[in-house]
Amino acid sequence: MSRTTAEPYGKSTGLKLILVAIFGVITGYCIGSSFPRIATMKVELPRLTPNAEDGKYLEKVNSALCTNLFLNSKSRDDTKIYVTTNPRGAESLPPGIIESESDFYLHSLQGNPSEDLVIRPKYLLALTVGYNQKNIINTTISKFSDDFSFVLFHYDGRTSEWDQFEWSKRAIHISARKQTKWWYAKRFLHPDIVAPYEYLFIWDEDLGVEHFNAEEYIKLVRKHGLEISQPGLEANNFLTWMMTKRREDVEVHKVTEERPGWCHDPHLPPCAGYGDTLILEFTGKLVKRTFYNLIRSILKFVEIMAPVFSRESWRCVWHMIQNDLVHGWGLDLALRRCVEPPHEKIGVVDAQWIEHMVLPSLGDQGEANDGRAPWEGVRARCNAEWRELESRMAKAEHEYVHRNVQ
Repeated sequence: MSRTTAEPYGKSTGLKLILVAIFGVITGYCIGSSFPRIATMKVELPRLTPNAEDGKYLEKVNSALCTNLFLNSKSRDDTKIYVTTNPRGAESLPPGIIESESDFYLHSLQGNPSEDLVIRPKYLLALTVGYNQKNIINTTISKFSDDFSFVLFHYDGRTSEWDQFEWSKRAIHISARKQTKWWYAKRFLHPDIVAPYEYLFIWDEDLGVEHFNAEEYIKLVRKHGLEISQPGLEANNFLTWMMTKRREDVEVHKVTEERPGWCHDPHLPPCAGYGDTLILEFTGKLVKRTFYNLIRSILKFVEIMAPVFSRESWRCVWHMIQNDLVHGWGLDLALRRCVEPPHEKIGVVDAQWIEHMVLPSLGDQGEANDGRAPWEGVRARCNAEWRELESRMAKAEHEYVHRNVQ
């Protein structure tokens, strides 16, 4: 009885095993036969016509990839860099990659960077301008050769209108409304930015240049060893200091006699030629300031209207410009601190002279207040800044002297 019921069960199980085996074979065949088709699948990409530039580019890409793979394969400890003599903040860079200086040279958007500059200007002319004086500025720039880079600081916000002049296309245009020349200079003429330029002309906009030639001026500056200079000023009703008045009998002058009553301190410029040369005598905590070789009524400074700085002197002057004293008044009387000896390195170039035209400009863009004209408020700020600069300089000197005595 038990034998009869077991046989159907055994036959059913065997049949299932056979069917599973057949199904597995068929499935395996289907899967296996699909592999060759996948392996030989072709993907068509757009065809590019190879050329020499493509080959160079691919070589550079491959080289960069290989370099990155090599560097990434090394541990961080192996490539860690810290160079204390690097500029602040760049200690982790290899010194060979550091570019600490820049310039105002214009570059191309394509091609080889080494071929961008046909001419590398050696000098810089920076002008603070308003569009109303466009013709004067155009005449001024005509006196400067291709050896100059041009930077225009626009205090009226109008920049695109200058494209009518061909030279404007290679000039740098920087715009900030109602800002002064020295505000711009402090922010955009950092010594490391203008380092390639041997001389910097930082001029006002209202200057007549009929008797001026920039290249001839530089020749005279070099000949007489001037680090800080300005062209002589044609005598007119707007002449402030006798030092800047043009002389007809010399190429350059470095000393002059000032008018009586024009100096608030007879021991300092513009009335003393060597007022900045001091002997500090220390007796305990007592410091005696003795002015050495004092010469009364001799001036040695240039005005802030049209100064010209050597690269070396500008590095000092830039650090002396106060960030918040934007008019620069009083700065001209402190320039002597940036050259040594100042009575030899500061002077006025008489053979190349200019005229101060005194036209309405930034000074008239102030605001009327308390019944005063706009220019009066600006002038009051100028005088206040002058006093503040003198105060800060005196304080800094006092702190320095006492720190060194103690």
